Amino acid sequence: MHILTPAQMYQADAFAIAAGITEAQLIENAGRAVAEEITRRFGARKTVVLCGPGNNGADGKVAARYLTQWGWPVAVSGDIAGAELIIDALYGAGLNRDFPAELADRINSAGVPVIAIDVPSGLDGLTGQPRGASVKAALTITFFRKKPAHLLLPGRRLCGDIVVADIGIAESVLAEIKPQLRENAKPNLPNFDSSTHKYKRGHAVIVSGARFSTGASRLAAQAALKVGAGLVTIAGHEDELRVHAAHATALMLAQTDTALALGMFLNDRRRNAVCIGPAAGLGSGTCAKVRAVLASGAATVLDADALTSFAQNPAELFAAIAEVPKRPVILTPHEGEFAHLFNDLATVPQAKHERALKAAERSGAIIILKGADTVIASPDGRAAINGNAPPSLATAGSGDVLAGLATGLLAQGMPAFEAACAAVWLHGEAANWHGARPLTAETLLDHVGAE
Repeated sequence: MHILTPAQMYQADAFAIAAGITEAQLIENAGRAVAEEITRRFGARKTVVLCGPGNNGADGKVAARYLTQWGWPVAVSGDIAGAELIIDALYGAGLNRDFPAELADRINSAGVPVIAIDVPSGLDGLTGQPRGASVKAALTITFFRKKPAHLLLPGRRLCGDIVVADIGIAESVLAEIKPQLRENAKPNLPNFDSSTHKYKRGHAVIVSGARFSTGASRLAAQAALKVGAGLVTIAGHEDELRVHAAHATALMLAQTDTALALGMFLNDRRRNAVCIGPAAGLGSGTCAKVRAVLASGAATVLDADALTSFAQNPAELFAAIAEVPKRPVILTPHEGEFAHLFNDLATVPQAKHERALKAAERSGAIIILKGADTVIASPDGRAAINGNAPPSLATAGSGDVLAGLATGLLAQGMPAFEAACAAVWLHGEAANWHGARPLTAETLLDHVGAE
């Protein structure tokens, strides 16, 4: 599941060549892999191969040779008139200049399947953003490992279906490259053995929202329980708890009217994971509660209002995180909340995973930078790009469920980066299980953990 940047892919090629495979053989293998994949999906038809300079164009010429040998009518040409299939072998992931809009428009408007080699031409392999303009492919065939552009938006949409082909590069080159970026995948979740009991499975605490905004914290609490936390308590003011009491069944309630009371409640170390932020309210009161939670030493998820409340002084939040070394903390901003805490990073033209990694290093926390291409980043340099989230997750309360999933996994003792990755994957998978029907946060909860 490792992802290689374009620069790292060049390294992989170089290590493979140093180990004995020739560059010509890599090109031969790549071109044949392209031709084979095309014949698996399409019947023989008039095909035009657009070849650019360098190895991408060389791959295209090899693919054209194999297709011709197998009886396809193929032309290596810049003229796509009359083509029934186009192979885009113009530029690969390392493109370093803008791609002409006129050429992209001509290819995209041809009305025939476009097969891209490596990435659609014009797409920056690192950032997933078009450089000037980009070809839109029905199928992209890349080699050895995916690039960030295959998962980051809008690159993922421009690539169409993605196939990773084996061209003879040994897995051992990864030990030399040491990639820190990977595609988020199905997690290994905590196991329950015959001797377990509810306190072994952890006690998650969710800080309530105000009386007329309790739904968000209740969704988070239900998610923490659904993902396996042994106990889940909603902590808040008496007025808030009266509302929760009308809805809660397996959830417990604890009155903590002030930040001081919340801190005292968390003195019980069995209450080992806390989420604060969903509809918590903006301002000094929430800041005080966040500081109390962080001072407790419990594993912490900071979401929504817990982040925005520190918009005027992010350094205060980061200092509070640093006061308890090695205590797990996860921040779950969407792009708007990210800009409140990391304004300078939000405005720079960098890949999403690069921005998230810098934010993680600065804050000392795991960052879940949310979106259709959610990135999870750790201060130690690890990062993951998630690819299983459907558009139906863009619904009220979805983020509260995600925060609760992360909290419930932390309560069970999962390390913070792994818990964050698992929560994001489970979140997307629950929505996929529901299918294309309209989704609400409540129905999303119903499908958490469904097989």
